[in-house]
Amino acid sequence: MNTPLHILGLSGSARTESHNLRLLRLVMGRLADQGHTVEQFDFRANPLPMYDGDDEAGTGLPENARLLKAKVKAADGVIIASPEYNAAISPLLKNAIDWTSRFDEQTKEGSPWGGKVVALVSASPGPMGGLRGLYVVRQVLHNLDAMVIPEQTSVGLAFEAFDEQGGLKDERTSGFLDATLSRFLEVARALRAATPASV
Repeated sequence: MNTPLHILGLSGSARTESHNLRLLRLVMGRLADQGHTVEQFDFRANPLPMYDGDDEAGTGLPENARLLKAKVKAADGVIIASPEYNAAISPLLKNAIDWTSRFDEQTKEGSPWGGKVVALVSASPGPMGGLRGLYVVRQVLHNLDAMVIPEQTSVGLAFEAFDEQGGLKDERTSGFLDATLSRFLEVARALRAATPASV
């Protein structure tokens, strides 16, 4: 029996016409169609200040950072759609990861990323689809002990990659995405089954 999971989606771009937001909506739609509970964290509605150690020492974690930490912790797995900024991670996503990795003196909780199953996808106007940026995202998350699955999907030439319904025109790329999500769900289910229920 396939157990429904709770999946959190994050986009490394909050731009209204972001290709990665579009890709994330597609991913979350596919997961919802399979019966999973999905939610997407909206960085535009819940902005985070740039990380500053002096601010953290003075006032602690911002409420939106605390909110995001709680959502990452509660999720069975996280899907991250990340653009490529100069062959690296976007400032929005790096800042969010930095804030969530911090120990919260108020709640006494540390990073929620340790042991969290994560799948990476990207979209870019370029032919490589943001692939180089995912390498950096993967490295950052590995350093936080997240379980980033090896499968990933990059959508190149994103201006023309999506059809009017928001799906992917290229069947091969769509197949890669299906394989990525299948592996992600497999690992997330296995980890959930191996985790003792809290009493």
